[in-house]
Amino acid sequence: MLNNSLVLGIDLGTSGVRIAIINTNKKILFTSSKKYSKGLEISEDWINCLKTLMQEIPKDLKEELVSCSVAGTSGTLLACKRNGEPIGKALPYFLSFPEYSYKIEKLFTKECAGSSISGSVGRALRLLTLYGNEIILRHQADWISGWLINNWEYGEEGNNIRMGWEISNSSWPENFQNLKWLKCLPKIIPSGQIMGDICTKKANELGLPKSLQVIAGTTDSNAGVLATFPNKNDGITILGSTIVIKKFVNKPLEGKGISNHKLLGNWLSGGASNTGAAILLDFFNLEYIEELSKQINPNKSTGLNLLPLSSQGERFPIDDPNLRPKLEPRPVSDSLYLHALFEGLAKIEARGWQKLNELGADLPRQIITIGGGAKNITWKKIREREIGIPIKICNRPPAAGVASIALMGL
Repeated sequence: MLNNSLVLGIDLGTSGVRIAIINTNKKILFTSSKKYSKGLEISEDWINCLKTLMQEIPKDLKEELVSCSVAGTSGTLLACKRNGEPIGKALPYFLSFPEYSYKIEKLFTKECAGSSISGSVGRALRLLTLYGNEIILRHQADWISGWLINNWEYGEEGNNIRMGWEISNSSWPENFQNLKWLKCLPKIIPSGQIMGDICTKKANELGLPKSLQVIAGTTDSNAGVLATFPNKNDGITILGSTIVIKKFVNKPLEGKGISNHKLLGNWLSGGASNTGAAILLDFFNLEYIEELSKQINPNKSTGLNLLPLSSQGERFPIDDPNLRPKLEPRPVSDSLYLHALFEGLAKIEARGWQKLNELGADLPRQIITIGGGAKNITWKKIREREIGIPIKICNRPPAAGVASIALMGL
């Protein structure tokens, strides 16, 4: 690999797609993003965003690209034909189907990300009920990688943990062997492995080099972790639409709603709440949030004790599909209400760190935060007060994190 070679990271999140190009020193040379026009459920939207972003890349950078990697929302599942053609809408990661909880329980002998009601198995059973057993099931990042190489055989291990894939012994759970729909699942390969070259048609369509290699990526939250270049003692919180917390550990943690990934040769454990910065936008727009934040004294408590879930059901730090939001009482003052929402979110994050600690992870010495919510200094101070751990902000986009996998894959 030559020193002037460049790599591309593609990160599909809850609200849109972001790309980043980095060089061999991991310096970001270009980044851009686009919001979905129809939403996370529409795979056509994923492609349209990607095509638009590819057109924006300067030609001289495009010509130097040697590889790319894709990250996607972990758990968003799409049914398609064997040739990759989507059937219907994707089921987003935050949809759970409690009616399948008995079936899910029977499949798993131990607690893991797959055994949780918020895992992908419930969504898989829903799609199989709708479309039968002749389909294939692919998570968002795997489907996009397949689209680039025109081969939908493979799935990256981290993106399939919520379907039950066990990284520690590289296999599906024992009880999966008797499943009629095992053939609907992908052939799993590790993050960082070459999936194939971009197909000629897509290279022409996107104006990318025909020799571009597609490297198995990771989940969108892992991409965020990689973008922070963390130390072993750091914790990472991603404040995007949801709150995701992760930490490198010596051995995998076991518990409902916990996922264990192998990243750069180390175990990365964590969990994701169903709530996050997205709920703030249910009440206020971004400009107003910034304005109200200046009126808040982060050292004071509101005493309101809200549980700001966008809808019923939580996956981490509590795994409970019936947990109800508590968004009242709503004070007359908007700044007081925003203050209480920030507090509620900070309490959920604090419980998350306690949960990981109970399961065997050391508490972090500092928490590095990325994502849209990381920029809000008032929220940061409230979080430090609730969690009791210093917080550092990182502005590198997760797309740069997944690009670093493309770098290592070579």
